[in-house]
Amino acid sequence: MKIVFLDQSNREFSDAVQYYDSQEPGLGQWFEVEIERAIHWLSTNPEVCALRRGIYRRMNLRVFPYYIPYVIREATLWVVAIALSQRRPEYWIRRAKTLD
Repeated sequence: MKIVFLDQSNREFSDAVQYYDSQEPGLGQWFEVEIERAIHWLSTNPEVCALRRGIYRRMNLRVFPYYIPYVIREATLWVVAIALSQRRPEYWIRRAKTLD
């Protein structure tokens, strides 16, 4: 399955890596590895997460307070956000809706 990050999700990913690196050296790299593992797992099991609101699926990270909302269209998994759990819920939902 092809994986595509929306521009906004790429920025969120980079911002989170930089934030964690500023908190403790190496923590940003650990976060990056966790995201990469999750994305790899989703690429082989894209439909395992429940469909929400009929629009998107969501995978929670185990170690960090983040989740990955994504949309599947044909043979492509679109990463809509790298979302902090404590942030306003579904702030990124318009992004998912534009993929319809």
